[in-house]
Amino acid sequence: MDEREVKIYHERQRLQFCLLHSLNNLFQGKDTFTRSDLNKIAEKLDVDDPNKGSWNPVSLVFRPHHNEITGNYDINVLIAALQQKAKTVVWHDKRNGASSIGLDGTDDRLMGIVLNVPVTKFSGLWRSRHWVTLRCIQGVWYNLDSDFIAPYAFKDTQQLREFLDRIITAGAEVLLVMNDKQ
Repeated sequence: MDEREVKIYHERQRLQFCLLHSLNNLFQGKDTFTRSDLNKIAEKLDVDDPNKGSWNPVSLVFRPHHNEITGNYDINVLIAALQQKAKTVVWHDKRNGASSIGLDGTDDRLMGIVLNVPVTKFSGLWRSRHWVTLRCIQGVWYNLDSDFIAPYAFKDTQQLREFLDRIITAGAEVLLVMNDKQ
């Protein structure tokens, strides 16, 4: 298929809003989620946090589920956001490797894959994690990493499996985003 025929929404990285970009890339739409939406989810999680009594003044900026200034949302915000859209998250068991993930399209429950990958910058002085979306669009799997200039199309599911096995070995978490059963 000619790639020019396929319209792919790809949101680029800004500050530490990679979860926001990852979600919008997953749903293929600008403002499917906004910064305000994710902040509200994180604030609700903060209110419901049973450890709230252990907060300190630094907690006003570095909240339990996000950074008030830069974003940097955690897995709890991802799960709550996806639940709002009738999606569930299944944490992939790394011991099974990528071969156990049904990537061939026979299970229409798999909407996409969200990765949480380790990132090291500035000669190892900065260590963080980054959210990345993989999504099958019109039969082709794409890496919609917001750090990329453009989406990357995998040549086939074997190349995707090899990529997943490599990043699992490097410490990535693989989260399968499933459409809820109707």
